[in-house]
Amino acid sequence: MTFGTTWNNLLENVEELPSNATLVTPLSRKAFGITDVQEPRVLIQYRDDDETIPLQRDQFETLYRRIQDARGEFELDRLPPDAEPYATVLSLHPRFEVDDREGTLTESETPTGSPLVDATEGTDDGDGERQEPDIEVYADGLLLIDALERHDVSTLEDVETPALVNLYTLLSDVQRNANDLRQDVRAVLLDRLHHDQPVSGQFGSVQRTSRRNRSLKDDETVLNAFEVAGIDRERLTTVDSSKVDDALDVTELSERDVYEVEESEYVRKADVDEEEKETRLQGLKDQLAATEGEEADELREEIEELEERIEELTEFRSGRSFHTSAGGS
Repeated sequence: MTFGTTWNNLLENVEELPSNATLVTPLSRKAFGITDVQEPRVLIQYRDDDETIPLQRDQFETLYRRIQDARGEFELDRLPPDAEPYATVLSLHPRFEVDDREGTLTESETPTGSPLVDATEGTDDGDGERQEPDIEVYADGLLLIDALERHDVSTLEDVETPALVNLYTLLSDVQRNANDLRQDVRAVLLDRLHHDQPVSGQFGSVQRTSRRNRSLKDDETVLNAFEVAGIDRERLTTVDSSKVDDALDVTELSERDVYEVEESEYVRKADVDEEEKETRLQGLKDQLAATEGEEADELREEIEELEERIEELTEFRSGRSFHTSAGGS
């Protein structure tokens, strides 16, 4: 395939990105967005800078040639200074793939997705009115935050028993409801992630991977299979996995002849950016502290109403249920 064809395909993929999509450079992890797509160039802008930077077609072609010269695998640390965005944008083409863990940009015949398109694309962090989500983990999270602010949990031994009971109840509810929501999010992510390709978000990254579970079939099936393969039943009178694995090593039986093998795909957390989380939390605190005027009065009223709800929901009542979730569980 000529570079002209590659370039046209690349531009088509770039134009399909959401207008507010965030991309990330593979080595320095700098965030940037694409502001315009033109025939001879792609215009970008770093999130922390107002300057528009043109990425020229001829430079993309140079990178394309270098990948071919490197037999399809180019080391990212060979990029010239400030050339990282070229690798990120080129990875939007389905035949080019960035492995930011291995530090390579490779060409493949298998279509891939770019791990450098930020998972926060499509979100709106503007100054619009904040909406309270109607999910249980949000309400429980607010109650837990309030309880943590009321009590010094750095020395749990000094916290009174009713407060500990409330904390334990809320922690349990948050864990359960957060896990339910996590599984729902995981189900959607599985359709969007490519195997072993991390996708970055503001606070960390995730990747799709697989786990493999196996369990022995019923004893008669296992014993019959090995008897046909020349293994006496006496050697496997009691079927256990260690003996079965030893027997598999000396026969031509496949693993699936004696095991029920189940493979499943799942999403695992690949990284957490604690510094980014702290920065975001501090920004929220500063935003609340700077609130003035009518908005501040409304916020104070909401806080007072929330405090009343907290008192009602988390009050310790001996011999009775001290927390009832919205779902009645």
